[in-house]
Order: sequence, then structure tokens, then C-alpha cells
Amino acid sequence: MASHPPPPPLVRQGALSRPARAPATRHPQRDVTVHGLRLRYIDVAPTGDEADAPVLLIHGHSSRLEEYEALLPHLATRRRVLVPDLPGSGYSDKPSRDYDLRLFEDSLLGFLDAVGVERAHLGGGSLGGNLVLRLGHREPERFERLAAWAPAGSWEPMRGWARFAGVMKSLRFMFWPALWIQSRFWYRRDWEGRDKALADAWAYYEEVYSEGFHRMYWDIGMDQALQSLFERAPEITHPTYVAYGDQDKALDMDRGVQRLATLLPKAVLRVFEGARHSLANEVPEALGRDVDAFLAGEPSTP
Repeated sequence: MASHPPPPPLVRQGALSRPARAPATRHPQRDVTVHGLRLRYIDVAPTGDEADAPVLLIHGHSSRLEEYEALLPHLATRRRVLVPDLPGSGYSDKPSRDYDLRLFEDSLLGFLDAVGVERAHLGGGSLGGNLVLRLGHREPERFERLAAWAPAGSWEPMRGWARFAGVMKSLRFMFWPALWIQSRFWYRRDWEGRDKALADAWAYYEEVYSEGFHRMYWDIGMDQALQSLFERAPEITHPTYVAYGDQDKALDMDRGVQRLATLLPKAVLRVFEGARHSLANEVPEALGRDVDAFLAGEPSTP
């Protein structure tokens, strides 16, 4: 496997509103202002008859909407699919400010208001899966079905990790090595798309890195470490799809998701054999078929 050492710790402006060198979505890119922040997003119309509620897809930590490019064809056959870049991420605005999960929740709710969607399904992986469940808990009447794969927050509060991230945030030169180490856990080593996926991710990070991106990265890492989904889970009464890869063992993700599924009153658990953390990249066809059927209220077929 090719290695991907961290690039030099250059501080870039991060002012690009569209990908320049990093691969871009094939769908038209749009912008909307929510609570004073410009968010880039795509709004994909169904390719067949629209027979289901729209779905809002939420990307992972420090990721971008292109994360779900391979997943979209499977979900957009019978429903509208909306995918925004979160504040501080992708090609949305990246102000130098404090970031937390509540800001992301507020921004996503404001985004739905801005595009005129009153009720929707929710889907997302990692940080996105965490936000799916947090939003379902926060505004249960607004969302119909929830799909969360490898959701962050499937752990007890990790105060040691949060303190470590706080120290790392102040050591600016450590950003790139820390990101490089984290990226080792995204994909299984024998996945044929691993080298290209890492190269594409690095092109994106080099393009958007800025003071705001730096702060968002560490702030959200700290906030996620300190908060657990386990207390909220019994109160989330939506039909909920939960999935993880059986090789996703960092931070005990596999065992944490198993526990989370037992706490959710209406959970369906799916385990993807031979997959790691980034299911939308490693197994988009299987995940897409599963989530599409679940959102439509149909039985899934492993």
C-alpha cells in the first residue's frame, strides 16, 4: 500500500466555495445562508417516481458532501436527497469561532427550514450518524426514520480524549500528523479504493485548511468525546437503522454500536463483514440498498 505522509503544516485561507483540485460532486452545487453562514449543498431530485419523504444526509467529521457520492444513486430513486457541507467543513463558511455539536444541529434544522422541508428522514455516518440520533431526539416530530452507520457517540464520555484534544488544538504543528493517524482507521487495508480515497481526502484538506477548519476539527472532536448517545437512546422512538463494519474496532466502535442498538427501542442492526469505518465509501451498494429499503419501510436483504 502506498503511504500518505502528512503534508507540511501550511495555514491556508480556506475561502474556496467550490472544489478546485479535490474531486467534486457531479451534481449542481448550491449555496444557502443559515444563521449568517453560507452552506454549500446539493439537492438531488428522485430519478423515479417520488414515493417517499426527502432524506437529509449528514457527512462525517471534517468531511464534505462528496463523501456520499457513491451512495446517492441508491437513495435517490424514489426520494429527494439533500446533502449540505456542515459549517467549518467542506466548502461552506469556516469562521474562526468556537464549534460544538449544538451549532451543527441548529445549522441543519435551519438548513431544512431554508430549503422548505418540514419533515424528512435522516441518514449519516460517524459524526453524521451521531447528529442523526441527536436530531431525532431533539425534534422527534420533524423526522420519520433514522439511519445511522458507525455513529460517533457510541461510547461513554471520554474525558481523557477530550483533554488530549484540547492540548493538541494548541499545538498547531500537530494537526497534520494527528489527521494522518486518524485516517489510518477509515478504510480496511485491503480495500482496492483505499489509496485513491486517501489521496482525494488529502487534496481536499490541503485546499480548505484554515484557522476556522483547525478550530472546528478539534472542537468537534472534544465535544463528541465528552458526550454519549447511550442516555438519549431509550428516548428515541423512531424506527432506526444502525450499522457498523466488523473491522471497525477503534474506540471500541463495534461493541459500542452493538450496545447502542440494544438501547434504541425500534432499532434494526446490520453488521457489514469485512468493512471498517467509512461504509459509504467501502460498501456503498450494500449500504445504499439497505438504507433505501429501510427508509421506504421495506425489509432489508443482507
